Amino acid sequence: MYQEYTIPAAHHRVDEKIRRSHFITTVGPASTVEDARAFIKDMRAEFDTANHNCWAYVVGPPGSTGHAGMSDDGEPHGTAGRPMLTVLLHSGIGDIVAVVTRYFGGVKLGKGGLVRAYSGGVKSALETLPCREKMQMATVEAVIGYSEVTLFQRMLPEFSAEVVDSTFAVAVSYRLKMPAKHVEQFKVRVTDLTNGQAHIEVHQEN
Repeated sequence: MYQEYTIPAAHHRVDEKIRRSHFITTVGPASTVEDARAFIKDMRAEFDTANHNCWAYVVGPPGSTGHAGMSDDGEPHGTAGRPMLTVLLHSGIGDIVAVVTRYFGGVKLGKGGLVRAYSGGVKSALETLPCREKMQMATVEAVIGYSEVTLFQRMLPEFSAEVVDSTFAVAVSYRLKMPAKHVEQFKVRVTDLTNGQAHIEVHQEN
């Protein structure tokens, strides 16, 4: 099913001091679980002397929990990863990963203070996070007759379709790239244009 939603446009970072502890929140895009894990690994490597690198991610549309993860990374159970994930799930942003790095300053914050610090760091980062719309694309292969070529080419701009390749043999074969949301209507139009004689294959992309 086609979905279009907001995702991070780039990595983004904010930091703050809370009762002598230094909290650094880094947020970035993650279109797969592997992307999220790689991002977390990079943050751990960058801040390898920190006391904690807590994290959470949501892969997929905003609010989806099918591919979500979190970790308190040594903080008291439920004080870091869960609050961070809760903020991400309610952010309206998908395909997102967040790591909050903590350098302990010698003053304990208590469970409530930790929850506020970790969730607050993510909220603060999201307030200034650059975002973009994720548009799922599809590759469409269409084989039509020579008599339909002119009308076929004229209708391509209506579907924001780009010709990737074309072959003129016994019939004319096109490989197109277009937003996935246009595919079904495109198939209807081509079927009508060719009186049902066109051969169409669709390959979804991320």
